[in-house]
Amino acid sequence: MKLGLTLIFFLSLQLLGAQIQDKVDFIRAEVYIEPIPVEKKIKGTVRYEFNVLKDVDSIFLDAKNMNFLSVLVDLNKVKYDYDGKRISIQKKFKKDDAHAIVLTYEASPKQTIYFLGWEDDDPHNNQIWTQGQGKYTSHWLPSFDDMNERVEFDLNISYPLRDNVIANGKRTKIVSNHKGGSIWKFDMQKPMSSYLVGFAIGNFDKKTIQSTSGIPIELYYEPKDSLKVEPTYRYSKRIFDFLEHEIGVPYPWQNYKQVPVQDFLYAGMENTGATIFSNTFMVDSIAFVDKNYVNVNAHEMAHQWFGNLVTEQSGAHHWLHEGFATYYAYLAEKDIFGDDYFYWHLLETARALYNFSGEGNGEALTDPKAGSLTFYEKGAWALIMLHERVGDANFKQGIQNYLSKYAFKNVTIADFMWEMEKASGMKLGDFEEKWLQESEFPFAQVKEFLIHKSPSIRAYFELKDSVGDMTAFAETRLKEQWFILSSDLMKHQLLLDYGNDLSAEFLKGILVNESLKVRQAIALSLKKVPESIQKEFEGLIEDKSYKTMESVLFRLWSDFPTLQSQYLDRTSGVLGLPNKNIRLLWLTLALVTPEYNEPLKPNYFEELSGYTSSEHHFEVRLLAFQYLKSIGAFSDETVKNLVEACDHHVWHFKKSCRKMLKEFLKEDKNKERLMGIYPTLSLEQQQYIDKTLGR
Repeated sequence: MKLGLTLIFFLSLQLLGAQIQDKVDFIRAEVYIEPIPVEKKIKGTVRYEFNVLKDVDSIFLDAKNMNFLSVLVDLNKVKYDYDGKRISIQKKFKKDDAHAIVLTYEASPKQTIYFLGWEDDDPHNNQIWTQGQGKYTSHWLPSFDDMNERVEFDLNISYPLRDNVIANGKRTKIVSNHKGGSIWKFDMQKPMSSYLVGFAIGNFDKKTIQSTSGIPIELYYEPKDSLKVEPTYRYSKRIFDFLEHEIGVPYPWQNYKQVPVQDFLYAGMENTGATIFSNTFMVDSIAFVDKNYVNVNAHEMAHQWFGNLVTEQSGAHHWLHEGFATYYAYLAEKDIFGDDYFYWHLLETARALYNFSGEGNGEALTDPKAGSLTFYEKGAWALIMLHERVGDANFKQGIQNYLSKYAFKNVTIADFMWEMEKASGMKLGDFEEKWLQESEFPFAQVKEFLIHKSPSIRAYFELKDSVGDMTAFAETRLKEQWFILSSDLMKHQLLLDYGNDLSAEFLKGILVNESLKVRQAIALSLKKVPESIQKEFEGLIEDKSYKTMESVLFRLWSDFPTLQSQYLDRTSGVLGLPNKNIRLLWLTLALVTPEYNEPLKPNYFEELSGYTSSEHHFEVRLLAFQYLKSIGAFSDETVKNLVEACDHHVWHFKKSCRKMLKEFLKEDKNKERLMGIYPTLSLEQQQYIDKTLGR
């Protein structure tokens, strides 16, 4: 699973309190579910086949807050105990016998399955999707929170034909049901942990391509995003082919699907053969420069081997999932974007880890409570240094042996390290101690590695060392070397470091002659634009980068107030990134610019306020709330939308909105406004307001 930068990784808690069930082996599940979207409800039946390994007098399944209508073992009714979290069947089962249990149930999940869009009037917004990792599939399907129980899940989903249904496995057929609707039938052939069961329903079209090895790759998209399919899924086949070749083990599932959904909790989730990811990665060719799906694409694809084919035994071994997926995603980016991109990105992550570790927050990769920065980035670095230690051929052989030996099984870090020691003929205890068990990040070692591997990083540190603390000396040194520097990424970083201290003359030459990436660094680093380069700086508005355009618009609007209207006119039709960064900034500036389109300002305010409503992505909503707060312009409808957002399923958005609401309510007049709309709120919203106000 790929998380955003603001998220903290809590999945290590997944197995706390879990009870291991080792006397029976659940083999296969035939799942029938019917989502009831308006009620946010699931009706379902699941039939599990299991073998008895040892005599046992009870079995159990995890099932959160369900109503069981029927429980049968071998077609006979049985007594059961249910505590709201787990259903237990008290019955004697004999060794070597085979049985089947059928559970018919109803559930109204508060998490793990999400129903979006039914509150508005646009049926094209309607979506249903799941997120099992860290949330438990057992909220909508009686299953197993313990990752060590692996089952072949075959899903049958009852839903009308008007939308598309995507799930694990190969869709075998669509048949009519007795209600006049349709049942979408999916077949899996291999077992997986319950957290990897997933499906998505919505208004999706698809494009199908094929890997060089013949695996069908289905690329889904909403019809409104048809022009974004190519830039979004750019390199998908290349990534798939690269991973199969680099890993050296064939892709283990029947097909591979990718589905973008609204308001997804993370960047992406690697459900077996069916990745669900945030639709904020559906981008046009300009946005591709600043934010693209390539890394997330490769990360979730790599999980199909590391996490899905072989699965950790517990959170203490989570490095085997996220560190490996991050590592192979970086290798895929290296294959696409080149060595310079690869090493400069590694330097960025190394600095983040060094800062984190230096503040006393360092974490060991064997710590099940470690955060995402540790499991993902430090985990990837550990593999980079292990590869360097044992050599390319030995590393690849160890990976292949590991995946082959433990295919469709659960593993520990010790299992992996033993395969590496056997493949390399080396003792790796010192490596484990430094990279897996110590909390401190060894920045000096990785810096030396990067300097050795990357000529541009070596030149960067040499130049930085020659300048030292004398920033006034930076321009002299840069002028001496600038035109022999071949790395745009190095130039970009140098400008971020020193750009605000450089002369206007030097900056003008860069604005005229350098690439988009280098010019962008000037836009990001300057605190004030010198008048002598105003014309050249204005030219950045035309750069094919929404990130550059956003920074330039604000900088020009702030530094040259007499030309504010001109800058707004030049950018009036631009939306920007999927979070509408340009449009929301533009609307805010248009509202506060004196005498700018005064008759249209009510329309601008209505549009900006409208972006806070639930039909928009939470990233758009949060940015709109923040801009409206900055200009002190919350309408009653915006306040109502803010209250609604305080119960959103994306926790960091919810947290931000709750904080914003509390700040808003510090003023008595705002409390009075809120009480004016109080009767229009739902019961749950009223209860939250009462609690917030201490009523």
